[in-house]
Amino acid sequence: MREPTGTGRDAEAVSRFVESFAAQLVEAGMQRMAARVFAALLSSDEGALTSAELGEQLRISPAAVSGAVRYLAQTHMVSREREPGSRRERYRVHGDQWYEALANRETVIKRWEGALRDGVSSLGVDTPAGRRMAETLAFFEFIEGEVAAMMDRWRVHREKTFGQ
Repeated sequence: MREPTGTGRDAEAVSRFVESFAAQLVEAGMQRMAARVFAALLSSDEGALTSAELGEQLRISPAAVSGAVRYLAQTHMVSREREPGSRRERYRVHGDQWYEALANRETVIKRWEGALRDGVSSLGVDTPAGRRMAETLAFFEFIEGEVAAMMDRWRVHREKTFGQ
């Protein structure tokens, strides 16, 4: 991986971080190329790079960058923005990307809860499968409440630690 010139940073150290953190993200279930792109964006001073900069830094094809960015944008881990006065797009990671990604999981959990309610209703709460689904539903309802409370605590903690 090559770091843009003039940054005053150890390109090898940055490369090691990007590949190491990406490996951790892959272990947690993220797509490999998306993990590398995310780690590169996270480690860039501006928090934003163009497709060409990502391709050069990670030594990957434009198609690989495009696929990774599409995945990251869908999961709300990065956003796209136009370079002023240019047709080129830059991809940006924000300080609150983890918050946004987790908050957007709430809609997925709500859909799962709806499906599980239907399953419990269809199978009957007195059947073994119905009881399993009811327990799964209760778990997701519990998680939903805990995540909401945790996010409220995070906003307070973030403001105290980092300011507005």
